[in-house]
Parts: sequence; structure tokens; C-alpha cells
Amino acid sequence: MHNILLVASAFLASSVEMVEAITIILAVGVTKGWRTALSGVFCASIALAVTVAVLGVAIVDYVPLDVLQVTIGVLLLIFGMQWVRKAIQRASGVRSSHDEDKIFAKEVRELESERRTTLAGGIDWQGFVVSFKGVFLEGLEVAFIVITFGANSGRLDLAAAGAVAAFVLFSGVGLVVHRPLSNVPENAIKHTVGVMLMAFGTFWGAEGVGIEWRLDAGALLVIAIVYWLASLVFISMIKRRVPEAPIVAPQAGAA
Repeated sequence: MHNILLVASAFLASSVEMVEAITIILAVGVTKGWRTALSGVFCASIALAVTVAVLGVAIVDYVPLDVLQVTIGVLLLIFGMQWVRKAIQRASGVRSSHDEDKIFAKEVRELESERRTTLAGGIDWQGFVVSFKGVFLEGLEVAFIVITFGANSGRLDLAAAGAVAAFVLFSGVGLVVHRPLSNVPENAIKHTVGVMLMAFGTFWGAEGVGIEWRLDAGALLVIAIVYWLASLVFISMIKRRVPEAPIVAPQAGAA
């Protein structure tokens, strides 16, 4: 059960970031060429893989388990609450959801307005930087989740497997259809992932201070359900109190 939830969390979190990264990659591909776009993706992927491998091993080898559990628990709670807060705002109408089609059009306009600077192999420098930065920055959140999950559970391989599966699936779909994945229920996924991060943070943080869960890994599901129901209550309360809430449009790349 614990391992299944770990892989699912890494997969879903990676899916959200991949949807946003693919929008940037497609914009670079159609304006600066696919060699440029894929070169940026390749280099960013290598940089992220090295980051996960080095930091993951270092944390496991040098940080005491109880300190690791408390630290990671607090970080996951904070990280998860940020995602849930934004999901609640979007579900209640206070904040608008991402529009990947509009973000794609904006990226294309900006890339087309830039002067082309060609490097060896026909790679455009500006396009390479945009592709690399988009994948790397979106991937950093995934790297954080993979490292924390893998380091605390001792299964860096499972956390990484979930992230890689999402990368392969969504990048493959994006390259085949050649359009932003605007139909992916991004807000619902972020809501779910945020709840799962908070559940893992609570579970591991409590273990770090000596609390023993009677249900063992099953307690994760109970905690997640409690957080999920609480978020639904907040959504309902906000909808009733602020029926005409102003919509705040997200910036490109914003989580």
C-alpha cells in the first residue's frame, strides 16, 4: 500500500509539471525547430537526473532517519498546502485555471519576436534556453518530491519510476499530437497530489517524533481522506461567501 501510494504520488506530481513543460517544448519546436526543443529537453533531463541521484544518495547516507522524517514531513506539508490552497481557490472561482492554449500562443509570439541565433548543428540558442529552462524549472518540483519520497522511504527507485513513467507518457502524447495538453484535468490532479503530499508529510513527520501509527501505511489513506474532505468544506464555504469572487489569471509557468 505504502509503495503504491508513493509511486502514484510521484507519477501524478510529475504529470502536472509535464503538462506545463510540454506547452513550452511545443512552442519552441514549432518556432525554433524540433532539434532545438529536444536538445533543451535532453540537457535538462540529464541535469535533473544528476540532481536527484546526487542529493538522494547524500541525504540517505548522511542524515539521521528521525531528523530526515521530521524535516521532510514539514517540507511536504508546506509544499502540499501550497498546491491544495491554489486548487481550492481555482475550484471555488477565486483563481482561474491554467489555460495551456493561451500560454502556448503567448510563448509562440514571444519566440517568434526574438532574433534567431544559430549554433552548431542548427540549434537556435534562444530556443534551447527556453526549452532547457522550462523543463528544468518545472522538473525541480518533481525532483524535490522524488528526492524526499525516495530518501525517507528508502525507495528512491520507486519514486523515480513514477516520475519517469509520467515523463515518458506525457512527452510521448505531446509530441504525437503536437498540441498543448489542455484537456488534462490539471487542477484536479494538483488537488489530489497536494492532499497526498500533506498526508505523507503528516505521516512521516509524526513518525519522526516517535508516534506509531496503528494502521501502519493504512493511516496514510485515513489522513488523506481527512485532508480531502476538509478541502471540500473550504471550497463550499468560499463559494457561499464569495459568489462573485474576482478571477486572478495565472502567469505562464505558474504552479
